[in-house]
Amino acid sequence: MEGALDAADEAVDLLLDSGRAPADILVLTTGEQHPWAAHELSFGEASYWAQHDAGDDVFYADAGADRAKGRPVVIVAVNGGANDAVAHALPEAMGRAGTLLIVCGDPKRINTLIGPGA
Repeated sequence: MEGALDAADEAVDLLLDSGRAPADILVLTTGEQHPWAAHELSFGEASYWAQHDAGDDVFYADAGADRAKGRPVVIVAVNGGANDAVAHALPEAMGRAGTLLIVCGDPKRINTLIGPGA
């Protein structure tokens, strides 16, 4: 599960290195919060969501956070969470992704949850 966060961070780095704007990227987690989100939330939800609303940097949120608006690129780190929650989060993430959806995690689990032909 830790590998999903590492892969998501690597995807962010690759996107930024290729010229993608930080504001274009939303990273969602299905299990524990990304360390960045946990750190920012320690200052309070108002400050955390103000950064989201400013929309000028990569933003990290829980996949179930309805308040997280879509961005051109959405990365989902399948780093835990109940199967039904993950199965719900993946199509939601697809709806939030403007041009690119990247899913990081155990391919066997992901394929099982999204089903054949997804």
